Amino acid sequence: MDSKHLEKLELLTKRTEGEYQAFLYDCDGTLADNMMAHKLAYKEVAAKYGVGLDLNMVDEFAGMPTAIFASEITKRYGVPLPDTFASEKSQIFIDKYIEQTQPISYVAEHLKNHVGKVKIAVVSGGSRKTVTKTLTVLGLIDLVDIMVCAGETPKGKPAPDPFLAAANALGIEPKKCIIFEDAELGVQGAIAAGMDWVRIDQI
Repeated sequence: MDSKHLEKLELLTKRTEGEYQAFLYDCDGTLADNMMAHKLAYKEVAAKYGVGLDLNMVDEFAGMPTAIFASEITKRYGVPLPDTFASEKSQIFIDKYIEQTQPISYVAEHLKNHVGKVKIAVVSGGSRKTVTKTLTVLGLIDLVDIMVCAGETPKGKPAPDPFLAAANALGIEPKKCIIFEDAELGVQGAIAAGMDWVRIDQI
C-alpha cells in the first residue's frame, strides 16, 4: 500500500474509533475498485437495446439495484428494457471484468484490521451472486459476517431497509453501526437508518 493509502487508512481508523459494534461496508466503489468495469458492463448491455448510455448516469444512481436503475434508464431514454436487463449486465460483468477486480486498499485493510473486534457486513445494491464473487476475488468473503444484497429487502438504497436488515441480522442497534459508502444514495440510506457514515472517497 502506498503512502497516500496508508494515510487514508490512518484517517479512516481514527474516524471509526469509539463505541461502534458493527461496520457495514458497501462493495462496489468502496471495497472494490470496479466502478469503471460496472459502467462498461452497463454500457454494453444498454447498447443491445439501442441506448447510448451516458456513463455519468451510473454515478448518479450508484448504489441503486440494477433492476431499478434499468427503469431509470427507460424513463430517461424512453426505451423499454426487458426484465432480463439486470441478469444480462451481471453476466457481462462476471464474464469480462470480475477476475481483474482490485481492492480499494485502505478500505479493504480497514475491514481486515477489525475482524473479531466488531461485526462486519457488506450491504450492496449488487446481486448476491456478483457481490459474493467480487468479495471472493478480493479475498474478503470469509471475513464478512453477513451480506444484504439487491432484492433482499422491500426497498433498496436510498431507503434504510438494507442497512436496518443488516443491523437486525447482526443483533446490533442502528446507532452502534457505522456505514462505509462512496455514493450519495448510500449516505441517504445511512441517515434514514439512524446510523453514522463515512464517504470513503472523501477521506
